[in-house]
Amino acid sequence: MTLISSILLGILQGVTEFLPVSSSGHLAIAEHLLNMTEASEIPQFFDVLLHLGTLIAVFIAYREDILEMIQEFILGISDIAHGSTPVPVPPARRLIILIIAGTLPLFAVLPIKDRVESLGDNMYFVAGALLVTGILLYASDRVGKGRKTEKSAPIISALLVGVGQAIATCPGISRSGTTITAGCFAGYDRRFAVRFSFLLSIPAILGANILSLKDAIEAGIIWAEVPLYLAGVATAAAVGYLCLWLLRYIAERGKFGFFAYYCWLAGAATLALTLIQSKLQ
Repeated sequence: MTLISSILLGILQGVTEFLPVSSSGHLAIAEHLLNMTEASEIPQFFDVLLHLGTLIAVFIAYREDILEMIQEFILGISDIAHGSTPVPVPPARRLIILIIAGTLPLFAVLPIKDRVESLGDNMYFVAGALLVTGILLYASDRVGKGRKTEKSAPIISALLVGVGQAIATCPGISRSGTTITAGCFAGYDRRFAVRFSFLLSIPAILGANILSLKDAIEAGIIWAEVPLYLAGVATAAAVGYLCLWLLRYIAERGKFGFFAYYCWLAGAATLALTLIQSKLQ
C-alpha cells in the first residue's frame, strides 16, 4: 500500500460512510479494481480503521448529544440505585434506551460475521446490493413526514431501525441510507432519523473496531504500514465531517433521489465490469 492509495481510500470512506451509497461496497470495489493485494491481506483491519476515522467525525458533530447522554447515563445509574426515576424520562435518557434497542439486532450477525464480510469478495453480490440500496433510497423520498423523536419514538421502532443496520453489514448495502430510510418508515422526524442513524453507528463501529483489532493482532500487523493507515484515518475523518453536514442538509429536505440513481448506476456498472472481466479471464 502507498500513501496515495491510503489517502484515496480515506477519501472514499469519508464520502461513502455518510452519503447513502455504501462505504463497504465502494471499498470492496476499489480494492478489487485497483488490485490492492497488499491491502487485501488485512482488509478487515484497515477497513475498520477507516470507519474509526468517520466515527471521529460523528463524535465531533454530535458532541453535545453525546455529552448529554453520558450525563444522563450517570444520573440514570444513580436513580436506579436510589429507586427513583423521573417521570417523564428525560429525552437524552430515552435516546440511550433507543440506541441500546437499535444495537441489539447486530448480535444476530456476530455468529455469521466472517461469512457476511466475505460477501465483499463477490462483485456480483456487491452490485446487487447497490441496486437494492437505490430502491430503498428511492422509496424513502416517498414516505410522508414523520413527527416522532426521542421523546415519543417507541422501542419497537428503534428495533426496526436496528434490523436495517444489521442488514447493512452486507457490503453494498448503505448503513446510513438503510437506517435513515427505516427511521422514515417508522414515522421519525427526518432530522431525528438522521441524528439517530449516526448516534446508532457509535456502538456498532466501536464494537467492529474491537473485534477487528483482536483478529488483526492474531493475524499479525505490518507495523511499517501503520503511518499509512493513520493517514487514511485522518483523511476519512476530515472528509466524513464535511459529508455528514451535507447529508443532514439533504435528508431534511427528502432529496435522496440523486443517490438512488447513483447507486443504480454504480451497481449496473459494477455488474457490467465484473461480467467483462470474467469473460476476459
